Order: sequence, then structure tokens, then C-alpha cells
Amino acid sequence: MVTGNIKVVHYCSVWLEITQTWLYNQVKYLPANIENHIVSRSTRNLDQFTLEHIHALKSDEFANYILYKALSLISIKNGNIKFFKRKLAEIKPDVIHSHFGNNGWKVRDTVKEYGAPHFVTFYGQDVSKLPQDNPVWLTRYKDLFNAPRTHFLCEGPYMVNSLIKLGCPADKVNVHHLGIEVDKIDFQPRKWHAGEPLRVLIAASFREKKGIPYALEALGRISKDMPLAITIIGDAGKTKEGMAEKKRILETIRKYKLEPLTRMLGYQPQQVLWQEAATHHLFLSTSVSASNGDTEGGAPLSIIEMAAGGMPIVSSFHCDIPEVIAHGKTGWLAVERDVDDIIRCIYQWVEHPENWASMLTAGRQHIEENYNAVIQGEILAKRYRESLSTH
Repeated sequence: MVTGNIKVVHYCSVWLEITQTWLYNQVKYLPANIENHIVSRSTRNLDQFTLEHIHALKSDEFANYILYKALSLISIKNGNIKFFKRKLAEIKPDVIHSHFGNNGWKVRDTVKEYGAPHFVTFYGQDVSKLPQDNPVWLTRYKDLFNAPRTHFLCEGPYMVNSLIKLGCPADKVNVHHLGIEVDKIDFQPRKWHAGEPLRVLIAASFREKKGIPYALEALGRISKDMPLAITIIGDAGKTKEGMAEKKRILETIRKYKLEPLTRMLGYQPQQVLWQEAATHHLFLSTSVSASNGDTEGGAPLSIIEMAAGGMPIVSSFHCDIPEVIAHGKTGWLAVERDVDDIIRCIYQWVEHPENWASMLTAGRQHIEENYNAVIQGEILAKRYRESLSTH
């Protein structure tokens, strides 16, 4: 296997959306002998996601960025690829890693011409929603899957199987778990005493796949029998889908008269999320397959983080969530959209407080062993080196 320092170019459209901490951790925690370069169209939130080598068309070549935007209006969109090609010639990476399958397809010919191993990680929408929205991606992905020296990664076995169903050869795709900063997350196993309000936290963007109305309906029905305090962190953004989902969420809150019990904090930085999590008993994250084909693909990072912190979790049998939460052992999972089942899962926690300590400890151990960003960084670096040794 190749040893010593190697250079890796990570390609993505934007570095980095505020909800993509998982991608930042993936790059940040690669070992010191991996020299990382980010190549993107533009940058956002650099106060939270800064790294040493970030190359963005918008900041490096602003005139070309304006030209790219103008040409995009008439469906000519190769300006960003030309920038990518120039950066490959300048950086001379040993490995190229495209994040999101559609980005991998966009640069496939350039990578083939350059000749380095190409890793493409799929994360969710690129597997489920994109091919359903536009079937042309079924053909495009088959082209990508057949590209030489190309390796595919997904965060769990459900998404691996989804990729195989799209035509990816089984021997070219592997599971690579997302990593979190486990050592920075204090393990504080929660305790709850009968009679006190059950403090429930929901934290997600307002999108159909997050299943928030089902969670709120379950809480609305439970609120008749026990005291609750609900906190919702997240919002809709500016999309029509998000605004429609926000309407459903607010309607559910009104229907069950949850307004006095519910705090809606909007989007908040990670620090605020952790401050709120420390004061809550239960994390509710009931993801579903959306009507437009959108899914989690893998599992929400928030579930991984909350399990590491000692929070009881109720989630769903959706995509790779069962890879993170072992039903009945480290948490409880409900059938998608089944409000009765969500209620049953909540009562599994409420009616058996004697099980909290052992289940939460087992959950923390599972995250330490399988979702530690440092360990996952070592594994990814090994994959890079093996790809260089086999060609």
C-alpha cells in the first residue's frame, strides 16, 4: 500500500451548507499525511467550516464566476468544470473525491482524462430524489458506475443496496459511516421521573422526509395523558416544499392545542442545539420517504450525535437509521408514518425508566466504535491508499 503524504481534491458545488457538518468532519479528520484541497463553485459559512486549502471559482476567479452565472442562464454550465480542470493541473492530486453522486457525474470525464482514482460518495437525495425527478440521471449514473478507477461510498447498507439497484456493480461500492467528534460530546445519560414534564426535542429542517407532523401528532395525543414540553429547532427556508411543510407543522400544533407547550426556535447554530439537548429527556426524529422520492438516504447526523450524548431516541425504520439505532437495544424505532407506533415507542421509554442507563450506555458505545470521525478518517485514508496501490 502507498505510504507517505498524498494529496486529495474534494469536489463539491458549495463549501459548505450549514446543515453539512458531517461533510466538514469527513475532510477535517483525515490524517495529517493527507493534504486536502477543496474545489467548489462558491463558499458559505467559512466561519464554521474553514480549512487550509479552499479553492472556489467565485473567490479565485470572480470574473469567470460571473461569466459562469451568465452562461448558466442559457443552459451552458461548463465554466465550473473548466475551473476544476485548471485546479487539478495546479494542485496535482493523487486522488479525487467527489461529494454527491451528481457532482461525481459532472466531473467524470475530466477525472478520467486526468487519470487519478476517483471516489464518489452518495448521501441521500442524489440516490433517491434526483433519479425520480429526472430519469436522465439513471442513464448518467450508469455511465458513472462504469467509469474506470472509480469507487463509490455510502453511509450504510440500505443506501449501498439502493445504489446497486440503480446499476452500480456491487464490488465497486462500500459502506463508509459518517463521523462525529465523539470525544467532544459529553456522555450525559438522561433521567426522567414520573410526574415531571417529558421534555422532547425535535431538530430538523422542515422537509417532508423529516416526518415532523407525525411526531407532533403523537405528542398531541400523548399530551392528554402526561405533561410535555416540546422544543423545535429548524425552519423551512425559502423553498415551496419547505413552506408547505411548515404549514403542516403549524396546523398540527394548532389541531392538538400544543402552542402553550411548544417553543419554536428556528435555525440555530450547533452550540445552541447542544445547550437545548442538555435540558431535554427525549429526541424525536421520525423520518419518512417523501412523496417526491426524497429520503434520508442514510441516517440524520443528529441521531448519531444525540445517541453519543446520552439522549433517548425515538426514530423510524427508514433507510440506514436501523444501522445507527438498534431497535429495543439502544433506542426505539417506529414504522414510517405510523403515529400509533411512534406513541408506543415513546411509552417504551416512559414506562421503563429502569432501562434507560443500560440502553443509553450501549448506544454511546456503538457510536464510539462505528461513528468516530477520527477512526472514520483513518479508514477513508486507507481506502485512498489502497486505490493507488491497485493501479
